[in-house]
Amino acid sequence: MKNSKNQTLLITILGWLIAAIVFFPIFWMFLTSLKSEEMAISTPPLFFFTPTLEGYHSIMERVNYLSHMSNSILIAGGATLLAIAVSVPAAYAMAFYPTKRTQDILLWMMSTKMMPAVSVLLPIYVIFQKFSLLDNAAAMIVIYALMNMPITVWLIYSYFKDLPTEVMEAGRLDGMTLWQEIRYLVLPMSLPGLASTGLLSIILCWNEAFWSLNLTTTNAAPLTQLIATFSSPEGLFWAKLSAASVLSVAPIMVLGWFSQKQLVRGLTFGAVK
Repeated sequence: MKNSKNQTLLITILGWLIAAIVFFPIFWMFLTSLKSEEMAISTPPLFFFTPTLEGYHSIMERVNYLSHMSNSILIAGGATLLAIAVSVPAAYAMAFYPTKRTQDILLWMMSTKMMPAVSVLLPIYVIFQKFSLLDNAAAMIVIYALMNMPITVWLIYSYFKDLPTEVMEAGRLDGMTLWQEIRYLVLPMSLPGLASTGLLSIILCWNEAFWSLNLTTTNAAPLTQLIATFSSPEGLFWAKLSAASVLSVAPIMVLGWFSQKQLVRGLTFGAVK
């Protein structure tokens, strides 16, 4: 009994230690955002100082934060909806009507995530330039959706594979059409998995910087583009850069905090039967 308590205490301490290590960069970024530029680059680093909102005021005066925020919401939300809309029928076909090449297709889809994005930047940039799609929110939605589709298809496929086939068979015996089966049986039963997939897709889209930096400038620039504006040939403005980073990550952190139960439930969906 005593060994069990000691083991529990050790695991708890280890968990808090890992959490502190993971959270410290975010905490330090927040502290730096409350410093002046002089304090931000001081050596040794200052842990105790008089906080200032100078960095946040500079951001609000220099850029249109709400415009960048709305672009991030539009692109992340639109890309997630598009990715799931395409992934559901693809995953349904592979989960319930598999062929001998189904696993090969899934592995091929996931292998595309291993390809460096820079290797396809030039052709995509030329296509966007040719069709006047640079700095276009709709075009960014398509790019982000394609970027996340291998992951969304794989996750939804895994959720569909864990559904009881007996329920679908009963529905078919009752005369359900394909659309009715998906709408009234498959989607409601896999709702936790679909929700977690959507949340994960939103997080990935929100944090994506490579494509936004190369394909947007002003009109469709998300928050990741906002952060990049605070680096210049003269150097990095650490306090302002930290303030911009806090304003960029705060919305998605709040979303993750309030939806963590749903996210964990969806990621463990079907793990225990």
